[in-house]
Amino acid sequence: MKMWAGRFRQPLDSEFANWQRSFSFDWRLLAHELAASLVHARALKESGILSSEELAKILQGLEQIASRAENSPGFRDDDEAEDVHHFVEKQLVNLIGDTGYKLHSGRSRNEQIATDLRLYVRDSIDKIQLLLANWLDVTLSRADKAGGAAMPAYTHLQRAEPVLVAHWLLAYVEMFLRDYDRFSDCRKRVNLCPLGSGAVAGASVSLDREMMAAELGFSGPTPNSVDATSDRDFVLEFVNDLSILALHLSRWAEEMILFSTPEFGFINSPDKYSTGSSALPQKKNPDLVELTRAKSARIMGAATTLFVTVKGLPLAYNKDLQETQEPLFDSTETALSLLPLLTGWMKEMKFDYVRMQSSVQSGFMNALAGATYLVHRGVPFRMAHEQIGKAVQECLEKGCELQDLSLEELRQFNPLFDQDFYSALTLESVLSVHDVSGGTAPVQVKQAIAEAKHRVALLRGEVHAHA
Repeated sequence: MKMWAGRFRQPLDSEFANWQRSFSFDWRLLAHELAASLVHARALKESGILSSEELAKILQGLEQIASRAENSPGFRDDDEAEDVHHFVEKQLVNLIGDTGYKLHSGRSRNEQIATDLRLYVRDSIDKIQLLLANWLDVTLSRADKAGGAAMPAYTHLQRAEPVLVAHWLLAYVEMFLRDYDRFSDCRKRVNLCPLGSGAVAGASVSLDREMMAAELGFSGPTPNSVDATSDRDFVLEFVNDLSILALHLSRWAEEMILFSTPEFGFINSPDKYSTGSSALPQKKNPDLVELTRAKSARIMGAATTLFVTVKGLPLAYNKDLQETQEPLFDSTETALSLLPLLTGWMKEMKFDYVRMQSSVQSGFMNALAGATYLVHRGVPFRMAHEQIGKAVQECLEKGCELQDLSLEELRQFNPLFDQDFYSALTLESVLSVHDVSGGTAPVQVKQAIAEAKHRVALLRGEVHAHA
């Protein structure tokens, strides 16, 4: 029986009936639909719509549906169910008879889908955050193990200054900590309960909305029934946050790909996450990180689809909103499947510290430290910059580095150069000169790693508190 068929004299066109069904994808909401239905049934009992016996039958039936869904793989094969709500009603009536129809008293599919989606997004945020915490733990472990190893930092994709490998990794830690915070902020707005909103104007029977919200772990009920049944801001926000996460993953992947090429040679991609060429025997292709770039585009595309779908909709519920589900499911599942693989990749990859270290020993990456040397002797930075630039030009003509110039050659640019200038150009000195909070000086990086570990531990506790 259709949930709405009484008004109609003719059956649906068979092709249209199949085409407009959503059960092929919204079955993902089954556990959330059952949880919300259990709570709604209890509210109906408190309002006098259900007797104690009817409530017991409905609760037992819903629990049986949950058990069958978990233990019988083919249970959800249903060519007639219009959506997950219709599926649950059909199964419930099959199990307990016409009493099952009473469950729909005082509610609408408009509020049901809004509730199910909020539960799905909230659950997905918790899973994403746990996976992010795992990735952060592994990255911080790699930063710890990198110790005093140095590498070039780049601007404009040109070598700029030496930094500790750990400092470079901490840049990604900061990116993903911001992502984590965005999901936490999104979760606050997700965590309101639409149950009791009805189709658009509110439930037609007296229901304890505060009780229903509390039992489902929401912070409270949604304040307006018109908004509650048509709001998909929480979906837009969540997938937009996923898009920023995907963007960061793509930037990270791009560097991993570049640094694993022979031209850089800083990273050895793990065999477990690489493939070969069917034609070229020597090849090891970084397929996981390459696909990460492509998967990020998929998630960003889902965000665009959602924005364009919702942008022209009048209040309140419109069938168009059904089309917001697949982009949500696809982007969520893409992120959930990707993050554990990238954590595994990060555990297994190898740094070529020797290659990284040697790459910072040439190319005038100590030029800023040279200018800073003059600044400490009272030379205005702009003049120091120019004088070191002229010294670099001299080196380019001679085919040498700054430290290879004699004091006599250096003093033609500024008489303040002295023997201690050469110690200021060593890698150790170049790193240590950046001794400010957030800088790459070893003492600062060691402290930054400890602080980041503490932050991640707190975040992990937050996720477990939601479980």
